[in-house]
Amino acid sequence: MLTIAHFSDVHLGPMPRPRIRDLTPKRLTGLANWHRRRKLRHLPDVLRQLIDDARRHSPDHIVVTGDLCNIGMPAEMAAALGWLERLGPPEHVTVVPGNHDAYVRLRGDPGVARWTAYMSGDQTEAVKRRGEPVPFPFVRRLGRVALVGLSSAVPTPVFRATGRLGTDQREAAARVLRRLDGEGLLRIVLIHHPPLPGQASPARRLIDAEAFAAVLKEAGAELVLHGHNHKAMLAYAEGPAGSIPVVGVPSASLAEHHHDDLARYNLYRIVQRGEKHTITLEGRAITPGLASVETVEQRALVER
Repeated sequence: MLTIAHFSDVHLGPMPRPRIRDLTPKRLTGLANWHRRRKLRHLPDVLRQLIDDARRHSPDHIVVTGDLCNIGMPAEMAAALGWLERLGPPEHVTVVPGNHDAYVRLRGDPGVARWTAYMSGDQTEAVKRRGEPVPFPFVRRLGRVALVGLSSAVPTPVFRATGRLGTDQREAAARVLRRLDGEGLLRIVLIHHPPLPGQASPARRLIDAEAFAAVLKEAGAELVLHGHNHKAMLAYAEGPAGSIPVVGVPSASLAEHHHDDLARYNLYRIVQRGEKHTITLEGRAITPGLASVETVEQRALVER
């Protein structure tokens, strides 16, 4: 059995002090929103409680599907690297970026490339987006399970949080998924934005969700994990051998919100016997009052 813990949208605090040159119009808007609301809701102590709880369950691997940062400042990305290093070594932790990690276009700064050790694997299909090399998709093999990391994180205008994979990355993902299927591996896709049409509002959606759904339909996968919406979500994509569960996890630090779910992470347990496999989900969430972390959902996702 392989156990994977899934965190997302950790929105690490406290916010580093911005430099004058960091303050673009979008970052100013995000900074005001952080101080007015978000810093009161995304609490480091809540995130620590979830991580401590996950460690007691001894997962074999941890995945984080983006939004480690809040307004994408270089200082935030450096702090996020320190957080990842405390979470675990690269061979035990995998990350893909979210829209808050690519908040604005960076010039002369490595950005999320600081996390490369956590966003690379034994196989990478380097593609280009807007003429720049993008090290996605990457593949990490965990025995007979393969993690396929994608990046939907792109800079966007003020008041927009859309994502995009782009033609090159979608085509590379299709090649990778077909190749892994030929190797007999169970494929888990990691992406920040909900990957299917209609799963997010127009200002927050994956712009090429319909095209990516077509990739899943043709190439297949066994499980897709995402974040972004701060809600527990379960949908099914059409695949060549049947439906593919698409699971979204709430923010891992959210202590209070009128519309979003409280902080949670998911445990996925994968059992393989010959050519058959099962995948089960256990959702572990902070309780109202922040006193403990308890199981709030258990279900079988795949039995084949």
